[in-house]
Amino acid sequence: MTAVGEMRGPDAATGAGARAEPRRRLRRAALGALKYAALALGALVTVLPFADMFIGALRGPADVFTTPPRYWPADPQWGVYARVFRELPMGTWLVNSVVVTLVITALQVATSTTAGYALARYRFRGADAIFRLVVGAQMFPFFLFIIPIFFILRFAPLLGGNDLAGQGGSGLLGTYAALVLPFVVTWYGVFLMRQFFLGIPEDLAEAARLDGASEWRIFRSVMLPLVKPAVATLTLFSFVYHWNEFIWTMTVTRTAPELQTLPVGIYLLQGAFEDLDQKSLQQAALAISILPVVVIFALLQRLFVGADIASGVK
Repeated sequence: MTAVGEMRGPDAATGAGARAEPRRRLRRAALGALKYAALALGALVTVLPFADMFIGALRGPADVFTTPPRYWPADPQWGVYARVFRELPMGTWLVNSVVVTLVITALQVATSTTAGYALARYRFRGADAIFRLVVGAQMFPFFLFIIPIFFILRFAPLLGGNDLAGQGGSGLLGTYAALVLPFVVTWYGVFLMRQFFLGIPEDLAEAARLDGASEWRIFRSVMLPLVKPAVATLTLFSFVYHWNEFIWTMTVTRTAPELQTLPVGIYLLQGAFEDLDQKSLQQAALAISILPVVVIFALLQRLFVGADIASGVK
């Protein structure tokens, strides 16, 4: 008995394949268009709030009360971004945010890389207990420790006018030290760096030791360059978090407004601005406050994506 396909011969099979090819191309084109449409929609949803913040600062009262409402202002108030620096202490807030955020980020990267390297590469008594502490401490948010840390800084002996018993002054409150010290070490950073250092073959360190390199030289010149993506990831996370940190800064700068950062300063404007013109100043200040984060992300994007890919491979 002869099969039907065999009776039609190779020409018939070739003809059926030729007819199916356009359908496959059409299906691939439709799936590609659907994928790009979904990506475009996601990008629009992500960018729209930021665009609305930038454009909202340009609207004057006439644009807001127009019927129907006008999204792009007829007469954009470009001067509002210059007024932010003239009418608000924007320069002081900006400098404080940059100094505090950069110092905290640098200290966290330094402590996380060294501690993570030690936990990953050296076997010593208590290493397992320290690692369990690092993992367990990540379950507790910083807010739980605000009150104890506040009293430790407030009653620090012999600092900020305090006597030996911690009385008589304000301790470290209202100083840059109070803004930085509670964040010198990050548990997440130590955990992240330990995991990345574990992925580097020990043979590299042994080869360096045979060449006479010291332990510090091995860490700085051999190991650290291999974990650049992890360092970039930690730098980005630390910078973004502490650039927007609000609760602790608000707590320790109540008596020192000259140390307030951008999030605290902009928040305190809410009660001061009642009319629409002043609210546009607040929106302009918010728009300016996100620019450093965008710059940092653009600078570290390549390494950050590399770290994400590497973590996926593991």
